[in-house]
Amino acid sequence: MQNIQEQNKPSLTYLTCFDQILQDMIRGMTNPRPHGSISGLFIRQMIPHHEAAIRMSENLLQYTAPSSKGHECCRNTCEKDIIIPLNKIVKNIIEEQTRSIENMKNAFFCCSEHENNNQQMRRYLFSFRSITQTMFTEMKKAPRTERIPCDFLQEMIPHHEGAVRMSENALCFPLCPQLIPILDAIIISQKEGIRQMQKLLKTACSPSDQNHID
Repeated sequence: MQNIQEQNKPSLTYLTCFDQILQDMIRGMTNPRPHGSISGLFIRQMIPHHEAAIRMSENLLQYTAPSSKGHECCRNTCEKDIIIPLNKIVKNIIEEQTRSIENMKNAFFCCSEHENNNQQMRRYLFSFRSITQTMFTEMKKAPRTERIPCDFLQEMIPHHEGAVRMSENALCFPLCPQLIPILDAIIISQKEGIRQMQKLLKTACSPSDQNHID
């Protein structure tokens, strides 16, 4: 019994951290109140989303990076063909989303001055709430197994899908010019991330580990 508990401990620690990151993200994304600017509101909503992706990636690397304390345990349950490409994916996530946060912070002051009317704001918020509720639900429902990398993929795929849909939703409305290329970059990079993660999920995780494959 003790051996089973020891085997489960890294997975439980990983999931406990993920749950806290998810709750922090939900609070951060739902707390901002509209003040007339969709551009400014979007930035205040997307920064916590990106910050969560960085924290999720850093949490994973504690178990998959070669120098990490949890690497040996993870390696016992996961093949090299998932750990090596997955580490590359998560390092790209950290780099890209750190850069995106910086770009949004730099644009925030000007973008907050770009006004939208009440009807536009209502329509934006209606779609935003639908998109984020779907994302939050799918992340909460992601499988909880002994395979940390497979769990991560099924947590991060809906996270990326949410970012794409949030960005596409924002682009339906008048926005400040500085924000538009940031949104375009989010859509391009996160669609590519989704493609890479879905491919890795299908090739490196067993069917019992998967429930987010089209």
